[in-house]
Amino acid sequence: MKIVAVIPARYKSSRFPGKPLVDICGKPMIWWVYQQCLKVSDFNDVYVATDDEKIFNSCKSLGMQVIMTDENNLTGTDRVAEVAQKIPADIYVNIQGDEPLLEPKTIRAAILPFYENNSLQVSNLMTKIKNPVDVVNSTVPKVIVNKENIGIYLTRAAAPYPKGSITYDYYKQVCVYGFSAEALKFFYDYGKNYGKSRAESIEDIEILRFIENGYKVLYVEVDSQTVSVDTPKDLERVKKFLTQRMNLEG
Repeated sequence: MKIVAVIPARYKSSRFPGKPLVDICGKPMIWWVYQQCLKVSDFNDVYVATDDEKIFNSCKSLGMQVIMTDENNLTGTDRVAEVAQKIPADIYVNIQGDEPLLEPKTIRAAILPFYENNSLQVSNLMTKIKNPVDVVNSTVPKVIVNKENIGIYLTRAAAPYPKGSITYDYYKQVCVYGFSAEALKFFYDYGKNYGKSRAESIEDIEILRFIENGYKVLYVEVDSQTVSVDTPKDLERVKKFLTQRMNLEG
């Protein structure tokens, strides 16, 4: 089974322009994400997928495999799907380019179900919410699954609403996705023909394109408190953590 990691990276982020190239301890953030992916032995190859020449040239200069993709892609997963048209594989794993602290064992958790179930189309990770603020934080997608951990819905709202019971563990999405080649082809073709699906467009959560169209998305629970770099404040937290880790390792 050939498994390829793809890290979508775009320069024009509305909240933090140019963040894949922000400096963290002497290297751009995208380099740190790439290094974490290289530690996953399941991957045959690791690629950055970008639509920006600055990111492309930076990756090349650091010896990273990088592919230029269409700037009109609707989402990061559409960008991964474009790579899938150029790089044949059985499974593709989408790793966000703004999570330099993501642990290799966490990335692997999205891959393992494909070894056990050859009919699986899509996997995604979730982790239990430990900070109550995250339940009402609209930047944090909440995951609702059935008893078999198949995704029912994802939302930025505080859901499900605790009317009948308050003894409920909320889960948030960890943005590592595993896709079969067939699932990615569907995703890409749908986007080209119809744009984003209805709930996907409203919530701005791309995995909903699969759920709305009848795909079973398997959710794998992980214990991960990685920091997604959405703001300069997040960046400072990551810098502090990596500096401490480098000092311990040094």
